[in-house]
Amino acid sequence: MLTALAIQGGFMGRPKFAAVMFGAARSPASEIQKSESQEKEMSGQNHPYEPLTSENAAVVLVDHQVGLMTGVRDISTGELKHNVVALAKAAKALKLPIVVTTTARDSMWGPTFPELVEALPGVTIIDRSSVNAFDDAHVARAIEATGRKKLIIAGISLEVCAALPAITAVGKGLDAYVAVDASGTFSETKRQAGLLRMANAGVVLSDYATLMVEILKDNARPEAVEVYGAMDMPWATLVGQIAQAYGK
Repeated sequence: MLTALAIQGGFMGRPKFAAVMFGAARSPASEIQKSESQEKEMSGQNHPYEPLTSENAAVVLVDHQVGLMTGVRDISTGELKHNVVALAKAAKALKLPIVVTTTARDSMWGPTFPELVEALPGVTIIDRSSVNAFDDAHVARAIEATGRKKLIIAGISLEVCAALPAITAVGKGLDAYVAVDASGTFSETKRQAGLLRMANAGVVLSDYATLMVEILKDNARPEAVEVYGAMDMPWATLVGQIAQAYGK
């Protein structure tokens, strides 16, 4: 509520009006600090960052199904397939637990795409009907059984199949990371809306390769060759070819 209307002389004698409010005025700087503090509290960032490791991380792959793949528009099908398979193979090389789930695979959504199934021999794919994978008791138990507090999630669609379990994980006190380039959705609007919602909820957004090399941590580890080979990054192959050429 206004208590008074103060009229002050403005430039060239024109009046400038200033509303005087109840209570002491707050400076813009204090408001920004308060806002930042609130954001940190909401996203659980008041504690030091704990890096991903082979001992604290697990991977959750949600609904990479052939029917859903046909609708993806924010990334090419070939690139999406490459990235998901690379994530799965690198996670295996790093000995991470991997949970894979589908939605109604006997319907039009179809089965998990064959290249991913081939990359994960022996991994049971849990089929469900719930929209949010975390709402399915079998999926929730599989995730909990990993004993890991950091979940790397990818899915189709990004704003539903990846975002909802990631946001749920944060609500359960876990750390959730979404591999954006191993996920896909049906329009740019959906992509941007999903990214904003996850960021506001405290989900860490990244690309799959950065998450894997963070876990690798040291290129001297014996798993390094297998991890980089699994990711099959074209630029890395070129670097190797350059090194090989100059080494002759």
